[in-house]
Formats: sequence, C-alpha cells, structure tokens
Amino acid sequence: MQKLIVLSLLAFIGISCTTSQKLSKRKPYATLIDTSRVFAQNFTGMAIYDLDTKKTLFERNADKYFTPASNTKLFTYYACIKTLGDSIPALRYTIKGDSLIFWGTGDPTFFHHDLKNTRAFEFLKSHRSSKRLFYSDGNFTNTSMGTGWAWDDFNDYYSAEISPLPMYGNVVRVNIDKETFKLQPTIFDNSFYKKDEGSTITRLQTDNMFFLPKIMLKKNGYTQDIPYKTFTGLTQQLLMDTLKRNVSVLHIPVSKDAQTLYSMASEDVYRPMMQESDNMLAEHLLLLCGAILKDSINSSFVIKSITEKYLQDLPDAPKWVDGSGLSRYNLFTPRSIIKLLEKIHAEVPQQKLFSILPIGGQSGTLKNGYKNTDKSFIFAKTGSFSGVYNLSGYLVTKKGKTLLVSFMNNNFNQSTTKVRKEVEKILTWIYENN
Repeated sequence: MQKLIVLSLLAFIGISCTTSQKLSKRKPYATLIDTSRVFAQNFTGMAIYDLDTKKTLFERNADKYFTPASNTKLFTYYACIKTLGDSIPALRYTIKGDSLIFWGTGDPTFFHHDLKNTRAFEFLKSHRSSKRLFYSDGNFTNTSMGTGWAWDDFNDYYSAEISPLPMYGNVVRVNIDKETFKLQPTIFDNSFYKKDEGSTITRLQTDNMFFLPKIMLKKNGYTQDIPYKTFTGLTQQLLMDTLKRNVSVLHIPVSKDAQTLYSMASEDVYRPMMQESDNMLAEHLLLLCGAILKDSINSSFVIKSITEKYLQDLPDAPKWVDGSGLSRYNLFTPRSIIKLLEKIHAEVPQQKLFSILPIGGQSGTLKNGYKNTDKSFIFAKTGSFSGVYNLSGYLVTKKGKTLLVSFMNNNFNQSTTKVRKEVEKILTWIYENN
C-alpha cells in the first residue's frame, strides 16, 4: 500500500513538472492576454511581426475577422500613397470660350475650418469677372452617407456628409462668445433657432434647420461643429456666397480635355486624418483617388480598384466598405493589417511615416497615453467605438527592433478606457522586453 502511494506521488510530481514545463514554454504574449481580467470576455486578436528578421513573433486569432473602426484609415492612407501625388487635386476644369466649367474632385480642404486652404477659391475668384462660371456634379456617383453608417450619428461632427465639392469641412462651426453665437459659413445665419430646452446644438435629420438651446449662450468660448445636409443646390449657394457672383449648375461628365488645379501638400492632409482620426478627411481622400483613377467620385470604385491592383496578396481578403471606418461592415484580420503595415513601410520613409501617425505620449489619439517610458515607442492608428478598441502600427523596442503590431479587441461590454489602458500596459511590456 505504501509503495503504491509513493508511486502515485511520483507520477503526480512528474505530471506537475511536465505541465510546468509546458507553461514555461508558452510565449509571454499569450500569457499577458490570457491572464488579463480586462480581456476575459473580449474577442481579442493580436499579431506581432519583426520587420528586420521578417518573422512572425506571435499570433492570436490573427486569421479571424474583426471590426476595425478607424484602423480602416490605414487602408485609405495606403490607397492615397499609391494613387495621389505630392499635392491634392482641388478641381478639374476646362475653359470653353467665355465659360469656365469646373468639377469637384472630393478635395476636403476647400475653406476647411482648420486647414485654411483657399487655392480653389482664389482660382475661381481670378476668373469671376472674365468668365461665366459653371459647376458640374456629373462625376459624383456616391451617396452622401457611407454604407453601414449609423443613421442617428447625422448630428455628430464625426459624421459629416460626403460630397464632390465639400466646403468648410461640410460642417457648420458655431462659436459662442459673450452670450452671442457666430457661424461659419454665415449662409446658415437664418437657419438657426433658439429653444428653451436641450444641452447641445441639433439639426433636423432631413433639413438644414438648427436648434440652439438658450442655456448654451452662457457657455462662453464653446465651439461645436454640426454637419450640414449636402446637395448640389447648397454647393451652388455657398459658391455664390463666397465668390459674390453667379454660378450656374450643370450635370455633365468631366471633359476629356479637362485640366487639374492642385491645392495643398498631400502630407498635410494625411497627418490630421491619421493623428486626429478625421472621418471627413478620410472619406474625401478616398474619393480623390477615384478622381485620379477614372474621374469618378465613388468610394466603392476606388476600394475595388485598390484591392484588385495592390491587395491581392493579403493573407485574408478584406471586407472594406468606406474610407473612415465608421461602418461596422468593415472586416479585417490582424495578420492582413500586418501585411498592409509592411506595404506602407516599404512605400514611405520611416521618419516621415512615424510623423504622420499618432505618437504615444506626443500626438494625436495617443497623446495622453504611453508616458511611463524613457522615450516614445509606439507609432500607430487607433480605432474605437462602442465595444471596439484596436491599435495597429509600429513599435520600436528598447533594443531598437521595429515590430509591426495589430492588437484588436471587439465585443466588450465595459468602458473603452479600461481596454485602452490594458492594451497600453501590454505594449509597454513588449517595448521593455524586446
């Protein structure tokens, strides 16, 4: 009996030792995810790739599809660097006798509140006394809202509509000062109405009628951007209001002899799109690619063209439907994003690329995190909305290795802040230990 007990004990010790050996051989990345209480009910995916050795260091659910949110902007950025040049095409135009006919390209910078570009305006202004002006929307076949966008986001700044010739970022900017409010563009002055209740400025879903709660006039220094409803007639009115002369409307395709007017440097538009995760810029930059490829302003056309020409070698076929990531129809896998990051790195010099992306502890959507290390080490695009927090980009370790990382979290029912901080903790461990 005693001998049996001893044998049983030795067998148990042997099994325990074997289990311990297996656990000790587990990659630390897996342990970090598996022991996290924050990720206990998440659907989590991760891929880590060493850019120098060209080896995959870790994968967890890397072949599974995730809702990417604004990680989609990485795909839009890649489309831009493969299609656009150093400068943004502002207008397509042709001069026939005493008429100047022009088409929008989707350029989002025309009188944009923050980018302050007036190149297209100055061009049109220089011809306003010598030419009759005709604006055509005949190259625009897109919808004003993206496929799969949440219909009830229409009043939120991040859901500005899509149009062939956006002006003022397709939003009305309201500034409150000394119990009065000022609008830009001023054409909407007669479309604002004060009301007794409410805590934010709202717009009717189907019309450009805005309501400002009286209590908000007490909020000195308050600013709010509200998307306006776009249509060709409104674009015509905005053009006439700024140019101070008549502009007629046509609906004809771009002429074969049309020339291109360029506006600002492309890089100066990519940076706010990526760092501030600006949806309006992302959607219209994608349209710009269509204007270059085929004089066709249509997101689906661009996505199909870029996917077929440049993305056939992704490990998993992407489901890509918009430029910004507002749509929950977008679906990408972590390992496909890693491949995309590798492609981007091959196209853009690293120093320039890292300056365009959010930088941990320094800029953009990563400015308020990643401050507990001796230097910035993460250069990446975030993506979040309800139940979603992802981060994909470049991680430079303490030993100087450049890693490509895609860390995706979907389907959680807790605060995004908790998930974001847990992602930061794990990425900081990777920085310190590689």
